Amino acid sequence: MSVWTWLTLGGAAVLALAVVAELRRRLQTSAPGRRFFRHPTAALGLFVLAFFVTIALAAPVVAPYPPYYQIDIGHPNRPPSAQFLLGTDPFSRDVWSRLVYGARVSLGIGTLAMLVAATVGTAVGAVSGYFRRWVDATLMRLVDVGLAMPRIFVLLMAVALWEHIALWALVLLIGLTGWFGTSRLVRAEVLSLREREFVAAARALGAGAGRVIFRHVLPNAAAPIIVSGALGIGNMMLLEAGLSFLGLGVPSPAPSWGNMIADGWHKMAVAWWSSTFPGLAISLVVMALNAVGDALRDALDPRREAA
Repeated sequence: MSVWTWLTLGGAAVLALAVVAELRRRLQTSAPGRRFFRHPTAALGLFVLAFFVTIALAAPVVAPYPPYYQIDIGHPNRPPSAQFLLGTDPFSRDVWSRLVYGARVSLGIGTLAMLVAATVGTAVGAVSGYFRRWVDATLMRLVDVGLAMPRIFVLLMAVALWEHIALWALVLLIGLTGWFGTSRLVRAEVLSLREREFVAAARALGAGAGRVIFRHVLPNAAAPIIVSGALGIGNMMLLEAGLSFLGLGVPSPAPSWGNMIADGWHKMAVAWWSSTFPGLAISLVVMALNAVGDALRDALDPRREAA
């Protein structure tokens, strides 16, 4: 690795620390912000997420090689060294470069799929909880069917229909099979909020159902939706990694943490680094997302006393 790459790597870490420090400074002025950073792993989780997002955005600068570049076909599986920070894989590609570019794919798919799931789940839960009666019964029975079906089995069946699935289709598939739990969570919140005085006042002033839901009910149900979204991104990333490992997700040689593990698992005895480092990256990001989600739950819990 060149000196410039080491400098950019250090710069990404410094920038991540600066982001966490700035967030702490801004959020310390509110009680939820103080509760968030009082969580023992909140700051560390934010740092890990900020670091990986930074190197993903700055991948062309941080990575010393293009993700598809085969350095020396005659000498694959080079161990980690000063030249190759994380070694090379069985196809003589730099593992660090592929991990950096793979962060774009894995983080992007997890985030976008969770946005799809949160959007659909919030809409279904809000409509079900607000209108109740036959609308609620019909939608919740559909949710029960979705929760009863093994998700990975549904995904494997759907993905198997395509020989080479596009990234946007993979995002939609993962997102559209992951909204059922969110819809139940939102429905429970809406059932409680629809009986509050401010909702009755809005209806008395002539506000329609759509305005009441989007302007009055959903903003007051935002806290559990945000927490569910933060925790759900990790699950989406794990699903994408599992599909890619099986060869049904992001197709190789496009870099994804899942297919990086698949490319190197059969050489674990002689080149453990090919699969170990992308596996560690997935573990770190998922644990960081869970830590941030737990901290958000503590910070946004209305039953906690103001600090």
